[in-house]
Amino acid sequence: MSSLTLRPHRPIPRSTVRVVLLVRANMQRYFKHRLLFVTGFLEPFLFLLSIGVGVGGLVGGIHVEGETIPYAVFVAPGLMATSAMNGAMIDSIFNVYFKLRISHSYDAVLATPMSPTDLALGEIGWSIVRVGIYSVAFLIVMAGLGDVHSWMVIFCLPAAMLVSASFSAVGIAATTYMRTWQDFDLVMMIQMPMFLFSGVFFPLTVYPGWLQLVVSLTPLYQGVALCRDFALGHLHLWMLFNVAYLLIMGAIGLRITIRRLAILLLP
Repeated sequence: MSSLTLRPHRPIPRSTVRVVLLVRANMQRYFKHRLLFVTGFLEPFLFLLSIGVGVGGLVGGIHVEGETIPYAVFVAPGLMATSAMNGAMIDSIFNVYFKLRISHSYDAVLATPMSPTDLALGEIGWSIVRVGIYSVAFLIVMAGLGDVHSWMVIFCLPAAMLVSASFSAVGIAATTYMRTWQDFDLVMMIQMPMFLFSGVFFPLTVYPGWLQLVVSLTPLYQGVALCRDFALGHLHLWMLFNVAYLLIMGAIGLRITIRRLAILLLP
């Protein structure tokens, strides 16, 4: 008679449980504001309708890698990456600043077994979940408007979540250095040019040669290029650079965030 060997149960690491609890707390708090939640679903529809359809009617087709595609199909994945960046930056900066400097709720959180690492991962994790929900809505709107060019557009979802994680980590790190609300203007001075000059609305080839290099090295361009390549069904090795860039940026931001939170919050 054969005997069954039972493997010992591996408990979930306590740090993982703490991070999940923090993400859930953020989610419950956010869903209480239903109007704020609904506006997140309206944003992709208004973006695509006004820019993709409106401007697309004037521009016509865009030539990308030997094929001509409608302008709405071209701009939609760029707007998706931008929406992921904006959502991550706004949530991480304003939300974290309020908890850190105004309500001091992080002091209460760290009175529990939570650590600065748990705190950072929890806030970034919530940003990923939030952007993931809205990215699904974005894909639904794209499909409804007929802006889906390839089945690989579904991979825009993890790409947008990667963009969210990277910018959220950097955004929280920047927030730990802010002293007043006026410091947010410095972030906008960086964020707005990235939005305008990261290939969201135009192909990289329309820029002068020197500016093409600058644009191709900006953080948002990595997300725009990654989402657009997936949306158009183009796979190439350069996408690995886009992914590596965002991972490294996020890792640096996370490291700075953990160190700064420990300095600011721990005795």
